[in-house]
Amino acid sequence: MVACLEDWQLRFWQASEDHRGTPEFPGRVATVVPRAGARVWGRAYLLPGQREDILAYLDHREKGGYERLPLRVIAESGEPLSVLSYVGSAVGGSYVGPEEEPKTASIIGRAVGPSGKNIDYLRNLHHSLSELNRMDPHVDRLLSLVDFDTPD
Repeated sequence: MVACLEDWQLRFWQASEDHRGTPEFPGRVATVVPRAGARVWGRAYLLPGQREDILAYLDHREKGGYERLPLRVIAESGEPLSVLSYVGSAVGGSYVGPEEEPKTASIIGRAVGPSGKNIDYLRNLHHSLSELNRMDPHVDRLLSLVDFDTPD
């Protein structure tokens, strides 16, 4: 379901050495950071299966400097929901923010990892937000900076 995380903002301040970059050239992936009055729109999912199995899979997948945090979101219907989310953390060493958008865009335009091109990750996120009719100014700016710089 479509939901909003209030008092947080989306930022590409998380280095990715295992999905959208490499240890030699880490890409950048999204995380959320606290900011009063800000909003992040996205989807909340209820995943079928055994909770322990799901969390073990996600903990392994998001091992690159993310903390699993309980958060409250508001569904588009207005219903408050308790969710678990993986949030970039300085604890794991992959958090790079704050980082200037031109630098971030330059990295995104060149990074490639086991999960593919970093620019594809950014474009897919932009497309998903567009489908929700909930654009994010940071994502828009990064995409315009990367697309200006990257013939792809």
